[in-house]
Amino acid sequence: MTGHVSIKLASERVNHSVASTNELPRFFTPGEVISGMQDFMRGHGTHTEGDVLKSSVAGVMQKVNKLVCIRPIRSRYVGEIGDVVVGRVTEVQQKRWKVETNSRLDSVLQLSSVNLPGGELRRRSAEDEQMMRKHLQEGDLISAEVKSLFSDGSLSLHTRSMKYGKLGQGTLVNVYPSLIKRRKNHFHQLPFGISLIIGNNGYIWISSQKHDDNSEDKAERPETQELEPISRSDREAMARVKNCIAALVASKMMIDDTSIMFAYEESLKYECVKKLLDPEAMLDVAFLTQHRINDIVNQQ
Repeated sequence: MTGHVSIKLASERVNHSVASTNELPRFFTPGEVISGMQDFMRGHGTHTEGDVLKSSVAGVMQKVNKLVCIRPIRSRYVGEIGDVVVGRVTEVQQKRWKVETNSRLDSVLQLSSVNLPGGELRRRSAEDEQMMRKHLQEGDLISAEVKSLFSDGSLSLHTRSMKYGKLGQGTLVNVYPSLIKRRKNHFHQLPFGISLIIGNNGYIWISSQKHDDNSEDKAERPETQELEPISRSDREAMARVKNCIAALVASKMMIDDTSIMFAYEESLKYECVKKLLDPEAMLDVAFLTQHRINDIVNQQ
């Protein structure tokens, strides 16, 4: 049995850059000299050696007056209070859960910072502590909000709003946190039947609205539910959204509900969802999406 293999010459490879300007940012490698100390002030991603300023990470230079920073191309998520995050429970400890949130250290979700079944607000008892694994266990995915930051930089989370909590059936997509636009709302109901949670930490949760666990009646439902089958049309829509996000990431475009919506609409000309993973299709979708975003910016 033989399969189809697509091979392209180097000269035919797709350049995923859809930047509106031809001027590429200056890229620095660790240890590379940026400038003399008398010219600039030292910012994040830099260090001094003698009387010169050097880069301490691989990234692009950003200048604000005389302050020079090197923004790394890839970096871990650095949380801020109020951020919406999607994470995975890694450990159940005494009165708290450890949660992986794409940051340097595991985040902490205290037992006192969750809504218990029934939604009652009361002091947590020893019985509640014994039942912690029934509420959340290792491997469960959750949505939460950053409540505070510990002195070592780790995050304290809470799920005290009905829109947060354990996630059910869906798809998790991991992108660079630097590509996530900070918005007032990170929960979105798209018109084609898909729910999105765009975590500030670079984790995006895609689910069908029919199986969305972020509704207001969450407190009234049992914690353990039978998984219901998801229709083929819903699965195709989820896969299309996931591939559209991959196209935006490949072209280093900022991700929010608007860019995902535009990318989805532009992708509909490709009937086969798998076709969207071809480099040419990814660039086409990203280019058309950027063009529509530029039109909106120019009209404002």
